Amino acid sequence: MEPDSEDYSGYSVEVDWNGRPVQAWVPALLRERPAELSASAARACERACAALRLADARLPDRWEAMARLLLRNEGVASSGIEGLREPIESVLIAERTGAGGTAGWVAGNLIVIDWALETAHEPLTVDALHRWHRQLMQHGSLPPDMIGVFRPAVGWVGGSSPLDAAYVPPPHADISRLVDDLIAFANTDPEDIDPVSHAAVIHAQFEAIHPYGDGNGRLGRALVSRTLRRQGVTSRSTAPISMAIARDPGGYLSGLRLFEQGDLEPWVTWFAENTERAAATAQQIIDQTSALLTQWEEAVSDLRADHSALALLPHLPAQPLLSAGDVADLLGTSERSARTALSALASRGILSPIDVPSSSPGRTRHWFTAPDLLQIWSI
Repeated sequence: MEPDSEDYSGYSVEVDWNGRPVQAWVPALLRERPAELSASAARACERACAALRLADARLPDRWEAMARLLLRNEGVASSGIEGLREPIESVLIAERTGAGGTAGWVAGNLIVIDWALETAHEPLTVDALHRWHRQLMQHGSLPPDMIGVFRPAVGWVGGSSPLDAAYVPPPHADISRLVDDLIAFANTDPEDIDPVSHAAVIHAQFEAIHPYGDGNGRLGRALVSRTLRRQGVTSRSTAPISMAIARDPGGYLSGLRLFEQGDLEPWVTWFAENTERAAATAQQIIDQTSALLTQWEEAVSDLRADHSALALLPHLPAQPLLSAGDVADLLGTSERSARTALSALASRGILSPIDVPSSSPGRTRHWFTAPDLLQIWSI
């Protein structure tokens, strides 16, 4: 397959789709692309890095619970970009029960982001990407032979077919070498490119390759979280990048198209500016959650100091869906004491009961959610 035209950004090739010719785009290898930025773009990246580090450093002492809240926020927002929207309560239930449907898809996305962060300081591999894809597609509609493997056929973005698509990514034969090049770039710690630019280029190139039959956007955004963690910009938290992207989908898609055409500057600038906004959103979520915890503490101030409800409060940001068994495990107490804690918090409007039908014969499980906490996710 010979390229029809070639420059530093890539080249187009003709591929066959159902007997009809289609023009696909093969992006240039990252090691062949210049990464020079103007002073203004570089300053935007510097501001974004500083904002992310500040938000990370300002996490309160109870940061583990807050970090888990931010992780869930990013996972739900990333899924929402793909049109996968479910009530947050349904996602939490799917996360706990393994339920399928759209909620199961979103819950799978949370797991993938978690894995990406946990392994951020390990080398990225093709096997890791395939593992993430298998988890992501566990409740999807892809045929089994397209899960956890690169797509074997022509792909496209937008439109009903490659004939009217907004973008046709490279043919299957080019995917492996392009992904290998991307992985090599992702596993480096380049001195000549800042962490935000690094994340921006990795994400855009992954979307240009579009290596899987579905789930490329969510995997590409997981790579952003991984890169920022690997570079030490978000050592404790997760900036809700996907929420910022969701607020400007037109700018996002336009930036990606310009990157594919070889124009790095507008994409990196857009990404940096929205990353800075994401850092501000993260701080807003943390501040609102801290204020809510203070309100809750005031609401239970009449309880005795050793009441289990007081011990439960700090766990709620990380555990916004709880059963008596969960509380017993968290606090190392009996289920009777756990039910007392749940009842005390429910009577003060901090928790609300929610009945979750059991997937097996038996009683309906009685769980509790923190509705005011979940509302913060929608900011």
